[in-house]
Amino acid sequence: MDEKARQKIQDLQILEQNLQSLLMQNQNITLELSEISNAHSEISRTSDKIYKMVGSIIVSVDKSETIKELDEKKKLLELRNSSIEKQKKAIESRALELQTEIKKILEKSSSESK
Repeated sequence: MDEKARQKIQDLQILEQNLQSLLMQNQNITLELSEISNAHSEISRTSDKIYKMVGSIIVSVDKSETIKELDEKKKLLELRNSSIEKQKKAIESRALELQTEIKKILEKSSSESK
């Protein structure tokens, strides 16, 4: 295998690692969005008095302000998730290109060695 093919394989491995990292980030964001949704529905069903963990203590917080914070956090996470999806698509596209290039190089070197 020539140096060009080795380099492309190494690039493909790096892309796969990046894709794995993005998938993990996507999972974490999905989990956070689920927690926000659950918190939002619980807050909506309770009385006006709600509590929040701040460090190692629990404090009373304003219900409407907390809902507003949850909504803002949800929007931010959805934006990050959208960005990750775009990055994933770009990486997947580049990985397919590299796979095709590697296949051509290997087929060419295989036919030359016969």
